[in-house]
Amino acid sequence: MQNSFVVSKIDLKKMITSLGVGEGPADAMLARLDKMHKHVDAAAFVGLLEKLGVSGKDITNILRRIGVDDARITQVFNLLDEERIEETYGKVSRLKLVD
Repeated sequence: MQNSFVVSKIDLKKMITSLGVGEGPADAMLARLDKMHKHVDAAAFVGLLEKLGVSGKDITNILRRIGVDDARITQVFNLLDEERIEETYGKVSRLKLVD
C-alpha cells in the first residue's frame, strides 16, 4: 500500500482555487507547506484544507485526485475526529456500555 503521495504546487493550487478558495489563502497554505519542508501528514493536510473552508466532500475529491484510496481517506477523517474528541474531552481510555 502506498504511504506517500506527491502533488505539484501548481496542481494543488489549481485544485484549491477551483473550489472557490481565493489565491491569497491558497498561497498562504502553500507557504505553510513549504515551511513544513513540503512534507505533511494527511491529517494535517486535511486540517489545513478545512481551515480554508473546503468541504469534506471536496477534500475527499482532492485526496482522490492525488491518488489516495477511499479506505485511507476514511482513516484520515476518523483520525481527525479522534484528535478533535481528544482535544475536547481528553483521551478516552476505557468505555463500557450497558443496557
